[in-house]
Amino acid sequence: MFSALFSLFRGSELAMDLGTANTLLYSPRQGIVLNEPSVVALDVRTDAILAVGREAKEYLGRTPERIRAVRPLKDGVIADFEVTRAMIAYFIRKVTTGMRLRKPRMAICVPAGITQVEKRAVVESAVQAGVREVFLIEEPMAAAIGAGLPIEEPRGNMVVDIGGGTTEVAVISLSAVAYAESVRIAGDEINDAIQRYVQDQFQILIGENMAEAAKIAIGSAVPLPEPLEYRVTGKNMVDGTPKSIVLTDSHVREAIREPVGAIVAAVRRALEKTPPELVADIATNGLLLAGGGALLKGLATLISQQSALAVHVDEDPLTTVVRGTGRALEAMSRFGQVFIS
Repeated sequence: MFSALFSLFRGSELAMDLGTANTLLYSPRQGIVLNEPSVVALDVRTDAILAVGREAKEYLGRTPERIRAVRPLKDGVIADFEVTRAMIAYFIRKVTTGMRLRKPRMAICVPAGITQVEKRAVVESAVQAGVREVFLIEEPMAAAIGAGLPIEEPRGNMVVDIGGGTTEVAVISLSAVAYAESVRIAGDEINDAIQRYVQDQFQILIGENMAEAAKIAIGSAVPLPEPLEYRVTGKNMVDGTPKSIVLTDSHVREAIREPVGAIVAAVRRALEKTPPELVADIATNGLLLAGGGALLKGLATLISQQSALAVHVDEDPLTTVVRGTGRALEAMSRFGQVFIS
């Protein structure tokens, strides 16, 4: 009983993947304790929060004038400070209510290309949301730790983390980033490309959620062994009436060709700018693919074809980053140097 009481007074530790599309929380004692969309629904008249997370995402494109559904992060960084602070506070309360007597200590992963101003916004949002102490770690480093890569050795490890707002490409050696690039093209841009394609080719407006559903169901980076179809419904641009069409995997592949090509180009660029010794290591070890974008059918195959590397997709790419962030927080004595100021 004394040890349990001491644990409550000591406060909890949490790791957060504060993503453009989804926010995940990891507890060292419980594992993944939260995985919710980074969306908040607000009352326009009072700024009161009506819904957060999964419930708020259902509001997107369906709200009356008095309700605004917003995604407070854009391209991996905070776009709306106050709404982000409220969202973080809500998520923390959701997973810690009744379990702590002190504010939690938290590690948060951020894009590799984050600026000092953006870092301060993340830290201040967390502190104002009730966090006692904040540590920041770059997403590719967290992904490498989450996947169990030997980051402490003098060997090159290449990580490609494709989230909602950014694609992070990094080469890691000796617990440090030897090369990193943050490309602001990822899952959201792929969704947008599908919306634009349906609009241009079929004169139908579809919502963000519908485009994402089509991407998940039939999206692919290379031709599939078996053709796939998915019915989407939207608004006819000519007369405003509802209209449904059947999209094929080839339609979606054509729609997303440009953003997928930009991600592949970022990988090739990283190899060009990485020292030859590290490239030799990567040729031996292969490349780690993480993040929700890693689930796009055939993406690993396309990257392998274009880079001449073996591509390994993490066993649970959606949680790789937050698991790595949590492990780094748990083992501060071992991973303390990977955190950034």
